[in-house]
Amino acid sequence: MLLRLIQQSDNQALAKIIRTTLTEFGANHPGTVYYDDSTDSLFELFQKPRSVYYVAETDDGTIVGGGGIFPTEGLPKGTCELVKMYLLPEERGKGLGGLIIEKCLQTAKELRFTNIYIESMPELEKALKVYEKFGFNYLSAPLGNSGHFGCALWMIRAL
Repeated sequence: MLLRLIQQSDNQALAKIIRTTLTEFGANHPGTVYYDDSTDSLFELFQKPRSVYYVAETDDGTIVGGGGIFPTEGLPKGTCELVKMYLLPEERGKGLGGLIIEKCLQTAKELRFTNIYIESMPELEKALKVYEKFGFNYLSAPLGNSGHFGCALWMIRAL
């Protein structure tokens, strides 16, 4: 498995993985990344300074998921958001999600962020358990201006 930086040619495959995963878990409702225009142009989105997106690719070049960090508007100083963490079903439970999270945490530290924030949904229960294992703690209210009013759970972790 290879973790590499996003390329423009990845946009279509990643948008499909994101939307298929949200549909699978019944989390494809308004106010989520499912409806974001940027979901179809992740490469362009992640050209913003201090943002990084890692693509998980098999040895044969098949894109199986990814995740990244983003300096979401309105977050407290020194805080970035862990965003768009999605994997194909056949790749879940193998530790790949953890590798992506570790890479994102490392990159966030290198970019001198001091906290990392997550917005999620109860439907993504398995992902929430992984975030908890990585030391993320629940918040009582959202931070920043992601526009994702469909996300009802928020977490943060110091770096």
